[in-house]
Amino acid sequence: MSLKTKAVFAAAFFSAALAAGIASAATYTVGTGATYRPFEYETPNKELVGFDVDLMKEIAKAGGFEVEFINTPWDGIFAGLNNGDRDIVMSGITITEKRKEAVDFSHPYFLAHQLILTNSNLKITSLKDLKGKLIAVVNASAGDIAASQEFGKASTNIRRFDNTPLALEELANGGVDAMIGDVGVLQWYVKQNPEKKFNQCRDPGFAEQYFGIGVRKGNTKVLNDVNNGLEKAISSGAYNKVYQKWFGTDAPKLPR
Repeated sequence: MSLKTKAVFAAAFFSAALAAGIASAATYTVGTGATYRPFEYETPNKELVGFDVDLMKEIAKAGGFEVEFINTPWDGIFAGLNNGDRDIVMSGITITEKRKEAVDFSHPYFLAHQLILTNSNLKITSLKDLKGKLIAVVNASAGDIAASQEFGKASTNIRRFDNTPLALEELANGGVDAMIGDVGVLQWYVKQNPEKKFNQCRDPGFAEQYFGIGVRKGNTKVLNDVNNGLEKAISSGAYNKVYQKWFGTDAPKLPR
């Protein structure tokens, strides 16, 4: 075989290998709700941005797969995953024992806890102090769980909303006395709206919680890809850069 022929074969082999590598890179659809600043929200031109979006891009890059983000309302996010419309859901989802019965979660990627916001005329020191008060929560969220455990799921004082902006709007307009939600989201809102002068309270019983990335139960291929990419993003420092961008500090150590 001549050198020229060898070169042609080598070039063809390289091209085929490259094409095969590109073709083998999986593309996963990621359901994320665009109403959860600063984790995920839409810009005026409908682009999805936020901490979760940036982090998932880094996870995909490190894990060797592609992602397509799809704005997915919170009330349908798990159904969309389980019926196959989404491969992954990432929307500030708190890992709970109940949710683990229906969804497989990645390793934790964000440390959080619940926080109570009240209007400036109401200052409290615990969740119990909200007895008889009107409380806004997002339906089926960790805040809803906390309020329901304290006051009863059927309490007429718990007002449930489809998303966080609606619940915060009700609080800002004086329609409720308080809102319970994730600390990262509520503190972001307070920082962006200093004129509203909200009071903040963390109940002593609000334990540390973690956000996880959800995949369909038993889908080990996607779960392994996500976990592999997440661990590589953490070890390379990419995770910390995304955390610094959105929260202004170094990321806390996560359990492994």
